[in-house]
Amino acid sequence: MSEFQVVIIGGGAMGVSLLYHLAKQGWRDCVLVEKNDLTHGSTWHAAGLCTHFAHNPTIQELRATSVRLYRDILPEETGESCGFHRSGAMRVTRNPDRMDEFRHVAGLSEFTGYPLEILTPQRIAELHPLATLDGLIGGIYEPDDGHVDPSLATNAMAKVAVRNGAAIQRYNPVHAIRREGDRWVVETTKGKLSAQHVVNAAGTWGFEIGQMMGVNVPSVPVLHQYLVTDTVANVAARQKAGLAELPIIRDPEESWYCRQERDGFILGPYEKQAQVWSVDGVPPDFGAELMPPDLDRVEHIIEAAMARVPALGTAGIKTVVNGPITFTPDANPLIGPAFGMPNAWLLTGSSMGVMEGGGSGKFLAHWMVHGAPPMDALAVDSRRFGPWADRAYRVDKAIECFGLQFGVHFPFEERPAGRKIRVSPLYDAMRGQGAVMGSAHGAERPNWFSSRPDDETKDSFHRTNWFDAVAREVDAVQNRVALADLSVFSKFDVTGPDTLSFLDALGANTPPKPGRIGLTHALTPAGGVASEFTVTVLDPTQAYLTSAAASEEMDFDLLRARAHGFNVTIRNRTDELAVIGLMGPKSAEVLGKVISTPLGASFPWLSAKHIEIAGVKALALRVSYVGELGWELHLARADALRVFRALQEAGKEFGVGYYGAYAANSMRLEKAYRGWGMDLTTERTPLENGLGFLVKPDGRSFIGREAMLKRQPGWDMVLLEIDTTENIEPFYSHTVFAEGRPIGVVTSGAYGHRVKKSLALAFLREPHIRSGLTVKLLGRERPAVILATPPYDPQNLRLKAN
Repeated sequence: MSEFQVVIIGGGAMGVSLLYHLAKQGWRDCVLVEKNDLTHGSTWHAAGLCTHFAHNPTIQELRATSVRLYRDILPEETGESCGFHRSGAMRVTRNPDRMDEFRHVAGLSEFTGYPLEILTPQRIAELHPLATLDGLIGGIYEPDDGHVDPSLATNAMAKVAVRNGAAIQRYNPVHAIRREGDRWVVETTKGKLSAQHVVNAAGTWGFEIGQMMGVNVPSVPVLHQYLVTDTVANVAARQKAGLAELPIIRDPEESWYCRQERDGFILGPYEKQAQVWSVDGVPPDFGAELMPPDLDRVEHIIEAAMARVPALGTAGIKTVVNGPITFTPDANPLIGPAFGMPNAWLLTGSSMGVMEGGGSGKFLAHWMVHGAPPMDALAVDSRRFGPWADRAYRVDKAIECFGLQFGVHFPFEERPAGRKIRVSPLYDAMRGQGAVMGSAHGAERPNWFSSRPDDETKDSFHRTNWFDAVAREVDAVQNRVALADLSVFSKFDVTGPDTLSFLDALGANTPPKPGRIGLTHALTPAGGVASEFTVTVLDPTQAYLTSAAASEEMDFDLLRARAHGFNVTIRNRTDELAVIGLMGPKSAEVLGKVISTPLGASFPWLSAKHIEIAGVKALALRVSYVGELGWELHLARADALRVFRALQEAGKEFGVGYYGAYAANSMRLEKAYRGWGMDLTTERTPLENGLGFLVKPDGRSFIGREAMLKRQPGWDMVLLEIDTTENIEPFYSHTVFAEGRPIGVVTSGAYGHRVKKSLALAFLREPHIRSGLTVKLLGRERPAVILATPPYDPQNLRLKAN
């Protein structure tokens, strides 16, 4: 049996990039196994497009890193070109919402350092003289975009990896994967391989390799076609005249891309009804094959492209490429630890494996070597999907994502496929009160409450149809009492004789005393925030932890890993328990009507008690994320509806209302409460987040402690009041400017209805600048000031009220 530090399964752009970057970082005892030859599967037939356009900074950095690698680094290391053409690229539109999207992405890119240009129709004509302008209102230009030869790039990475000591085994299929002791055993045609780490980079075969590993990999192969034309006279004439290559052009409304290919074009359409392929297993002999052309499915898109670029219609079709590419439920790649599996990793599921492959391999290599991702990983972490992402879900979402490949990415967008997977016992009751539902980690939750039956959210970059409804919900919480379904929380029990010592080592804060509630942040080895837990110590041998819905698998992995060496048991209670929020100045009176437990001074803020409501046992936590007197009631799912009805009845005389996630977001910003996954990420420490009061490093040892302290002074999180007009509010990823340059970025924002202010939390990377700030919202800079204290109840008098 051959022994290695790492076995990588899959020889496409993603897997070879990981091998290349691991070897560069000093992990040379690595082998990549490929069932056929390198690039077989999807890489070899990719169109090779490379872009800097992205709605998320991490995704953008994956793509930008790939461009630098293919364009600059690999040619320098190998002395050979990867066939990268810096053609530039544009996206054009006739849709005003799309122009808002373009302005938002361009604004974010000013912070990330990849400037993009907003286009007028006249500028479109200058950049792409073969395109017509009929109906266009503008676009966006990505000057450093281009396209690469996928095979040249992949083989260049392989060449350097082998030169640096790594190994590649071609034509060596994997037949089985198992865990033996503390190592992985990979059975291949050519023999057994033993490794400390195993990586699924199998792309088209990612689901099947995942089954061998015992991991759910929610990816689906989907057939994508593009056609290559014969010579186009206009293009040939441009070449003869020595003119620059035409920029790649995309029309998202018509769902196609077109790029110059020598003296012709490549045209790639994305139809709305995708054709999935080999969902339950790829044919064993599949390698570098293609499907027969099926242009009837995309004929209408081809005709639309020819109307926009008439020169397309002047040439014949030389080739049609129809092959599989993989889609995950959100069209982002799966990168990071495999849930519940020690030293098992995923690097698969990318529908843009060449575009993202160079950066993805570097991203995962850093994570494996250093124990933490180099940037916020939430958009790509393979554990963002749980066991609930079953076959039907992954197929439905893959079809949806393919059809919306060019969809407008609205803030707070909710897509319809794959819904009602995880349903709270209060779902019907909340719908009966007008709840407009959203999805969080596969679970349905109320986003807002409408006064009209069967209302739906109208997506927009501006104030939309839920703005006034949220104001009414906030009013109920502030002035009366309101109920919420908070069941989406992740929930964990920690039990055993070492409970308190485990909690003391878990994060930056010390654990609360028995009967009390605290907040702690578990850190990465680099000092960033990995997890945020609300910790309730029930007694010295038992604690109850809650965290964000989306972090369930990540937090379960973290808790179990950090429990090593402690006599404790970690149990995931997420699907066993429901949570009812009861918030507002009248909440004590409502709760007092249905329980016999004394309230008032005997049940102070940040304390916990077991109580009985309507004959049902519940754990009541006096804690509030909305800045008002209130309780979270944690109880068995089977009992939740009974308790909810009792609270409804008790609250009638007080005008009980209801509130959803959007109202909670508004109210927590008025208190400057940070949100995990938005404001709290692995990139920044709790000290940089302004949470020094929750950091107690003296005399304690916890992961990330020294790295966190060394990073001071670092960035600084501030609460901003923004002078907004024109029916627009901040949401996230807006660049903060001062002294004529970008100095920060908004991580979350909303209108605060109680204080009548537009608020945003933002990181400043130049924290010494405290005045003269502006925030760019959809292309326009708006004045902003730093608020020294939360604008709502800064002394917490309402939270502490009896």
